[in-house]
Amino acid sequence: MDVGSVGEFGLIERLAAIAGRPAPGLVLGIGDDAAVWRADDAFIVATTDTMVAGVHFLPGVHPWADVGWKALAVNVSDVAAMGAVPGFALVTLGLPPETPLEAVEELYRGLDECARAYGVAVAGGDIVRAPEAVVTVALLGHAQTDSHGQPLLLRRDGARPGYALAVSGTLGDAAAGLELVRRGQTEGPLALAHSRPRPPLALGQEAARLRIPCAIDISDGLLQDLGHICRLSGVGAVIYAATLPLSDALRRACPDRALALACTGGEDYQLLLAGPSEALASLREKVPGPVTVIGEVVEGQGIAVLDEQGRPLDFPVPGWDHLRRP
Repeated sequence: MDVGSVGEFGLIERLAAIAGRPAPGLVLGIGDDAAVWRADDAFIVATTDTMVAGVHFLPGVHPWADVGWKALAVNVSDVAAMGAVPGFALVTLGLPPETPLEAVEELYRGLDECARAYGVAVAGGDIVRAPEAVVTVALLGHAQTDSHGQPLLLRRDGARPGYALAVSGTLGDAAAGLELVRRGQTEGPLALAHSRPRPPLALGQEAARLRIPCAIDISDGLLQDLGHICRLSGVGAVIYAATLPLSDALRRACPDRALALACTGGEDYQLLLAGPSEALASLREKVPGPVTVIGEVVEGQGIAVLDEQGRPLDFPVPGWDHLRRP
C-alpha cells in the first residue's frame, strides 16, 4: 500500500494515531485548521502550509509577488477559521540555485503586502536548496478569550443537528480563476480570487466573539471541507444548491460549471460556519460582506446537495486531495 491508496486525509488519520497523543496544555491538536495550546494566560494558535512549484503555482505563469501573497494568506485563512488573531510568521524557502534573485525578492514583496494587510510580522525562517521552489509559512497567533480567560474558538467538531450552515463571500471564483491564469490571464476578479485570496479574518473573529461554535476554511472545496465538519461532529448536512453564492463573473465565465466549481473547486479561502440561526443572523448584521445561509446540519451521516425541486445532485469528487490519484 502507498499513500496514494489512502489519500491525504486518510494519511492524516494514520499519522495522528501514531503521534497525536494528548499533551499538557494542548487544547486542540491534529485535525483542526490550527493547533491551539495554553501558554500561561494566553492560548497560542499555530498553523503551517506549503506551496510547491508545479503543484500550487506555475513559475512563469503565476507572478512571484502573487505566490508570496498567497503563501501567507492561506495561513491567515486557517487562523480566521479558528476565530483567532495572527501574529508572527516564519518562512522557509526551498530554492534551486539558479532561481533568479529578483524572483525571490518579488515573492517577499508580495508576502510583505499580505503581512501588512493582516497585521502579521515576519519573524524569521530558513533557506535550503531544493530541486523545485518551495515556500512554507508557519503562522502563530493567539485565541481571543472571554471574561473568564477561556479561549473563544471556532472548531470543526462543534456542529449539531438543527444548526444552520452559512458561507462568507462567493464560491467557485478561485477554481475558475486558476483556469484563466493557466491561459495567461492574470487580471480580473476570477484570476485575483485565485492568486490573491483575501480570507475574511475579521468575520472569523466576530464569529468567535458571538460564540458561533463551528467553522472551517474552504480550501479543498465546499463539500470536501463540510465533510470534515460532519465527520468530526458526527452529523450529516443538507445543502440547497439554489442558495449558493455565485458571482456574476463566475456565471459569465462558466455558466454550465459554476455550481460544480462552487461545490468542489476549492481555494476559495472563505469560511463555512455552523451555528444557531440567531447567531448567524447577528454575524450578518455586524460584519461587512455577504454571509449566506446555504443549508442545515442534520442527524445521520453524509451530505446531500438538493436542487430547487428537492432532488439530489451528484458530485463524484467532493474536492481536492493532494495524494489522491487522478
